[in-house]
Amino acid sequence: MRDNSSNYREIFLNDVPMMDARAPVEFNKGAFPGVLNLPLMDDSERQRVGTCYKQHGQDAAIAMGHQLVSGQVKDERVAAWAAFAKANPHGYLYCFRGGLRSQITQQWLAEAGIDYPRVIGGYKAMRTFLLETTQQAVAECDFVILGGLTGTGKTDVLVQLNNSLDLEGHANHRGSSFGKRATGQPMQIDFENRLAIDMLKQRASGTEQFILEDEGRMVGSCTVPLALYQGMQEYPLVWLEDAFEDRVERILRDYVINLCAEFISLHGEENGFRLYAERLLQSLSNIQKRLGGERYQRLLAIMQAALDEQQRSAAVDLHRGWIDGMLREYYDPMYVFQRESKASRIEFAGDQAAVIAYLAERKASR
Repeated sequence: MRDNSSNYREIFLNDVPMMDARAPVEFNKGAFPGVLNLPLMDDSERQRVGTCYKQHGQDAAIAMGHQLVSGQVKDERVAAWAAFAKANPHGYLYCFRGGLRSQITQQWLAEAGIDYPRVIGGYKAMRTFLLETTQQAVAECDFVILGGLTGTGKTDVLVQLNNSLDLEGHANHRGSSFGKRATGQPMQIDFENRLAIDMLKQRASGTEQFILEDEGRMVGSCTVPLALYQGMQEYPLVWLEDAFEDRVERILRDYVINLCAEFISLHGEENGFRLYAERLLQSLSNIQKRLGGERYQRLLAIMQAALDEQQRSAAVDLHRGWIDGMLREYYDPMYVFQRESKASRIEFAGDQAAVIAYLAERKASR
């Protein structure tokens, strides 16, 4: 049998398959990428055992657990674990603290003829390791912030760099008031875990300087880790510039064409378009107070006409009207003010090709 492991670094660096024996309610609050939840107890069973533990102690709780998970229920769960173990012979299992639940899972697998190792310390120890990974990176690495007006293509630059941290990618959100994707965002813990693993892998390959987009504390519903966010208020800034017309086209691509395609691929043509249109209208409504009544009504009328035309003929040309208005009247004045407040930190400004070349040279000269 392979030994139980506490080498969390190797586990995450190598994307080792893992089976999470925690209850679904625990798993859904936060987990690690690619992990499969195959619980020892379901939520109801866990709750009953927990109550028994508080009232009658550990022995009584263990006895109740064995009573609840027995017979056919036990057989089905062991069969699922065995299938995972056979499909992932180099994997591990774990529970919350690497204690009783993972030991019982391991024991029942052994009784079925399968020796399968567990992670010592379980979920809690691995989660702590990832939190420390982020803190260490913030303390030890160089960071550069990529700023720019809305629609300049900051994400397009990040994906061309091999030392970027794509906060919006990890959060599955484009960062602005219109940034919600057709698919939901990860839980906060999942977001933090993904970010930490990204940092861990990049540092293992030699990266000690990271580029990340200028973001607020929140990326949709996901919160940037505090130490990183505090650093982002001081890190040097590279400013990305692009022509106004190109920015309009990029926003049209991301927030209209691609977003519509996402919804349709998930929900079908008719329902998908309806949900996409609702999302766009809701995004505008969310900033109604900041826009002011007259401006909101004017942009809403343009957006509604554009959606009607898109539904009728698939043409997206009319969407440029509200995008133009949003940039000129809302986003640009706000970003120009922010740029002025950060001017002392800007060490370079240029178009996409110039910024990519500068960042590559900066990394090489470190």
